[in-house]
Amino acid sequence: MAHPPRPSWLYALVAVLSWPVAFLVLRLRSSGRENVPDGGCVLAANHWSNFDPWPLGLPLFPRRFLRFMAKKELFWPPLGWIVRSGGGFRVDRGRRDQRAIDTAVDLCRAGHVVVMFPEGTRRSKGIRKRHDARWHTGAARIALEAGVPLVPAGIAGTERLSRLGPLRVAYGPPIETGDLEALEEAEAAQVATDRLREAITTLERAVGSTPPEEES
Repeated sequence: MAHPPRPSWLYALVAVLSWPVAFLVLRLRSSGRENVPDGGCVLAANHWSNFDPWPLGLPLFPRRFLRFMAKKELFWPPLGWIVRSGGGFRVDRGRRDQRAIDTAVDLCRAGHVVVMFPEGTRRSKGIRKRHDARWHTGAARIALEAGVPLVPAGIAGTERLSRLGPLRVAYGPPIETGDLEALEEAEAAQVATDRLREAITTLERAVGSTPPEEES
């Protein structure tokens, strides 16, 4: 089996320099890292903060290089180079960006971990709305089209970084999608998204109340 893509030098530098802050100051702990495969996959999590990819990726470093969509407004020199080196690729959030979806599918097929936040946006001021909108099906669509695992994750603590943590992350077993092959694309994506939402909610509730087994 081919080795998974390795992090860029900038990604590695940031990870190494921030390791003491994450694990010693903010007490980042993780569980379930064995659920993230060596090959390509979509890693989907709840979304509290712009910092969410940081604790999500550090427990997997240096084995995995997380890739994520970044709004097109960030891709101006020299910031665009930094964003790309850090794992980001362009997306136009104002419309359905097929190019970004195709890029994500290609990255998954090439063995990368593509991070998605199905809620679509950060929770306003760390508060979940009373009536949640239907989660976006993009993560499930990308995983199904690429033929890669759809892995759920729960994050807790990034909404209170100013209070110095603690940070908790749990990676869950891939979502079952083998029984969806006979369904239409849209229906399959919706069923997978419903399963993903249930799994992420369970993981988030677990790490938010009881710290996961301390692997890191």
